[in-house]
Amino acid sequence: MSDVQAVILVGGKGTRLRPLTLSAPKPMLPVAGLPFLTHMLSRIRAAGIRDVILGTSFKAETFSEYYGDGSKLDLQIRYVTEEEPLGTGGGIRNVLDELTASTIVVFNGDVLGGTDIRHVVATHREAQADVTLHLVRVSDPRAFGSVPTDDTGRVTAFLEKTQDPPTDQINAGTYVFSRSVIEEIPAGREVSVEREVFPSLLAEGRHIHAYVDNSYWRDMGTPEDFVRGSADLVRGIAPSPALGDRHGESLVHEGAGIAPGALLIGGSVVGRGAEIGPRARLDGAVIFDGAVIEAGAVVERSIVGFGARIGPRALVRDTVIGDGADVGARCELLRGARVWPGVQLPDGGVRFSTDV
Repeated sequence: MSDVQAVILVGGKGTRLRPLTLSAPKPMLPVAGLPFLTHMLSRIRAAGIRDVILGTSFKAETFSEYYGDGSKLDLQIRYVTEEEPLGTGGGIRNVLDELTASTIVVFNGDVLGGTDIRHVVATHREAQADVTLHLVRVSDPRAFGSVPTDDTGRVTAFLEKTQDPPTDQINAGTYVFSRSVIEEIPAGREVSVEREVFPSLLAEGRHIHAYVDNSYWRDMGTPEDFVRGSADLVRGIAPSPALGDRHGESLVHEGAGIAPGALLIGGSVVGRGAEIGPRARLDGAVIFDGAVIEAGAVVERSIVGFGARIGPRALVRDTVIGDGADVGARCELLRGARVWPGVQLPDGGVRFSTDV
């Protein structure tokens, strides 16, 4: 698709994933052992799109330092930085000078998806739409705004969250724009596509179309979703050409050491140079590069940051451990605990149970 360009919005601060995002933007955090953005870029390349513009803001230099011109991924990548937050619509308008194609596919940089990008673009062109939205059907749409459509696939409204949604279709964060529509977005100020651009287009009678499916979809903004998304990639539930056919109950990257008797299940991933001690148990764990999990420790549905250490027989469940933190032996960290980078917890220093 040489006449199609991709725009990925990666400017967010990722506050819900702190402390991990204190050192790296959310799209650069390792998911299934690779930067999250790499999975998205691999899907874009598999769809035949080669020209990608990243709309950056927070820690913008991190992206260009890692991906360069994109040639290692067989892509052409360019970067446009927001000097101040511009919202989704403003972020799209901010890259206009780099857009030369007539069809622009815009991706939200923190959504893990599995839809066929080619089909979304084809639907947009067949419908001769101004904008086409990818919508996914979810079992419980009450947590999201819903997007109803008519019998022809045209979007009829953008509705806020409600306890009684009229449809199970929600905005999946992938849009196909005709370039001329992006030209109409106000420049130089914060603009939301969901609250301003799309409703105003509807009010003008413009054609907003929908591509609706039941494909894999997950917003990776919270630790719970981050852990589940990583595990789904490891297990092959979520698709990523970047992983090839490496699927199973765990994924161990090169240079990691796994001691005898260690158990890795639930889509756990062990990063490069990490060490997993004897009888340690990882279940749905995301272990970043260089981390150490000592003998008998249990890590469940948790993220352990770069170079962090979990001491012998510690229990870490539904928790985020910051880079370089040291969790002492027999500590118990549960239910949404977050340990900031470099913090040291002494042996037995944090407990939920009464035994010592």
